[in-house]
Amino acid sequence: MNLRGGGWSFGNVYKGCDLSFKDSSVREVLEDVFDQKTVLAVVYLMNKGILSKLYGTVSTGKEARVYWGKGRNGEDLAVKIYLIVTAEFRRGRLKYIVGDPRFQGASLRGRELIYQWARKEYRNLKRAVSFGIPSPKPIAVHENILVMEFIGEDGVPAPLLKDTTLQDPEKSFRELKEIIEKMVLEAEIIHADLSEYNILVKENDELVIIDWGSAVLTSHPNAREFLLNDIRNVYRFFKEELGVETGPPEDFYNYLATRIK
Repeated sequence: MNLRGGGWSFGNVYKGCDLSFKDSSVREVLEDVFDQKTVLAVVYLMNKGILSKLYGTVSTGKEARVYWGKGRNGEDLAVKIYLIVTAEFRRGRLKYIVGDPRFQGASLRGRELIYQWARKEYRNLKRAVSFGIPSPKPIAVHENILVMEFIGEDGVPAPLLKDTTLQDPEKSFRELKEIIEKMVLEAEIIHADLSEYNILVKENDELVIIDWGSAVLTSHPNAREFLLNDIRNVYRFFKEELGVETGPPEDFYNYLATRIK
């Protein structure tokens, strides 16, 4: 659900808003970090019935914070709020947008760049989920806010791969290779930032891929470079940290690269 608001003033945004937002503790969670425009964007999502409650932060990064939220039916949600664009963000992320036909002609100035980045991650998640790639289901995107399925329980996210003791590392490595192959050859998408830092591990060592903002289509001019980096990251972690005999990452890369349409 790609939501676009228009003509909202501070007063009419609050009209009919869920009382949980008016609680000072909830407002403080947002206002300590984000400006009024972002706060209003969260209220907009509440008025639309996407969010009913917003709790504390479950993860933080240089580019975004992820909050635990609740949907209209009490379901757990992850609410990812991107921080205001910095020069460093712009330099580092333009290469993932420029060359993507889905964003041809889009404005990349000021706040609009971060809005495009949020929409990009939403579209990438929709594509991944539609092809059965284990990822959080996207719910809505509005301005610099992405709402999606929460991977975890009771506000506690599933652990990252880097923090998990796998029951069978060799099996998990094979499964991750199968996921990458499905991404590339079926969904025709490359994560472009894949590592142990953006793979969650659920019960029974079920892997879930997160942080899809950088992902590009296989038609992107830098797609093969991004794919090789992803594969090298995965192979390095499983070999050096978990002792798996992975073989050369270039072999798997060549297998995929020669089959990209």
